[in-house]
Amino acid sequence: MSTSIIDAGARIGAGTKIGEFCIIDKDVVVGAGCRIGHHVIIHPGTIIGDNVRIDDNTVLGKEPMRAANSAVTKEQQLPAAKIGNNCIIGTQAVIYRGAVVGTKVLIADLSTVRENVTIGDFTIVGRGVAIENFCTIGRYCKLETNVYITAYSEIGDRVFVAPCVATSNDNFVGRTEERFKHFKGVTVKRGARIGVHATILPGKTIAADTLVAAGALVTRDTKAKKIVAGVPAKEFRDVPTDQLLDNQGWPE
Repeated sequence: MSTSIIDAGARIGAGTKIGEFCIIDKDVVVGAGCRIGHHVIIHPGTIIGDNVRIDDNTVLGKEPMRAANSAVTKEQQLPAAKIGNNCIIGTQAVIYRGAVVGTKVLIADLSTVRENVTIGDFTIVGRGVAIENFCTIGRYCKLETNVYITAYSEIGDRVFVAPCVATSNDNFVGRTEERFKHFKGVTVKRGARIGVHATILPGKTIAADTLVAAGALVTRDTKAKKIVAGVPAKEFRDVPTDQLLDNQGWPE
C-alpha cells in the first residue's frame, strides 16, 4: 500500500514513479516518465513536464511568505509553478509558485527559486543557490554553489557566476523611505563571467563578455569585453580574443 497522498484531481503521466510519503495536491500535472523521490511535496496546480527527476524532500509550487515590513514581497495572485521537460531538481530544493523553469535545467540540492522567476533552458543552478523574486535567468547559464541573485535582477544567456558571488538591490541598506523608489537588482549581459566571491552593488550592469575577477567589488557599470578587478573594481585589460563567447563555437 502506498504511503503517498495523491489528490483525485492530480494527473500523473504514464511511467512516472512516485516515492513514499509524498503529497501531490489538487490540479497538479506530472508528465510521463518522471521520477519523484521520497517526502516530496507538490502544491496545487504545479505543472511538471516529461522525464523530470525530483529528489527527496523537495517542495514545488510553495506559496511565498510575506513579512509585515517586507520591502519587495507583494501580495498577489500567482500562476502555477511550471517545470519543463527533462529537468533535474535536487534534494531539499524549494521552487515557489509563479516560477517558470525551462527545459533540461538542473536545480541542485538546497537551492531556492522564488516567485516571478524565469529560468531559461539548459541552465545549471548550483547547490545552495538563492534566486530571489522578480528575476530572469537566461539560457545556458551556470550559477555555481552558494550564489545569491538579488530581487529584480536580469541575467543574460551564457553567463557564468562562480561560487559565493553576492548581488544587492538596496543602496540605502534598509534605511529611509527613499529606498523604496530605487530598488534595482543587477543586470548581467550575455556571456559575462563573474569570479568567486565577487560582489555587485545595486543597479549595476555587467556588460557582455565582461570578466569580473575573483573578489572584485563592482561599484559602476562595466564595459563590454573588459576584465575588471579590485576593490573597487577597475578596468584591467581586454578579455583575450580566444575567450570571447562568439569564438567558442557553442550553439545559440
